[in-house]
Amino acid sequence: MEPHDILAALREATASRHAVLDRAMPLAAQEPTLHHYRAHLTLLRHWLAPIEAWQAGHADGPQDAAVLPPAPHLPLLDADLQHPALPGPGLDVAAPAAPWFAGDSAAYRWGVAYVIEGSRLGGTVLYRRLAARLAPHPLRYLHGDGTPPGPRWQHFLRMLREQVRSPQAIAAACAGARDAFDSLIALQARHAPMPRDAADQVHA
Repeated sequence: MEPHDILAALREATASRHAVLDRAMPLAAQEPTLHHYRAHLTLLRHWLAPIEAWQAGHADGPQDAAVLPPAPHLPLLDADLQHPALPGPGLDVAAPAAPWFAGDSAAYRWGVAYVIEGSRLGGTVLYRRLAARLAPHPLRYLHGDGTPPGPRWQHFLRMLREQVRSPQAIAAACAGARDAFDSLIALQARHAPMPRDAADQVHA
């Protein structure tokens, strides 16, 4: 890893956590169904709602609209959860979310944003794999409602590299990214505990 390379540092800081979630999330099932998709969406909503509420209290770093246009996840999540093709009860969108406790620096929030923005790319991969299997549900959350994630991701990386440069800022960003992953892993484990060998990798 080159000194002060924020993207390489973030990848190294989160690799084991990313691998755990790739195997533990509901849609990682061998033959995922719409029931798995509901569980996947519900888990992500419980994770993202308090994070987006926390982010809304800031106007700098990745929350500066002039630097990174806002693109909240919750509207698409809620639309998919309420789609008539999805089995089970509709989502109570007014249900209170648990508070998000985290650092307040812009660099820390860039690390959290790295995880969330990266999930858009992962959603595209899942959409390609599951669109036919889970039809007629449109999977708008995974598909980004038809908006390709590539241009936004490239813009995000340019801004990330511009704004997170010092060793101290890079360390804060890595802490934010690890905390974002760990909060989702903890939520997932409460709903469906992962195998011990997978859990052990989180802190490897």
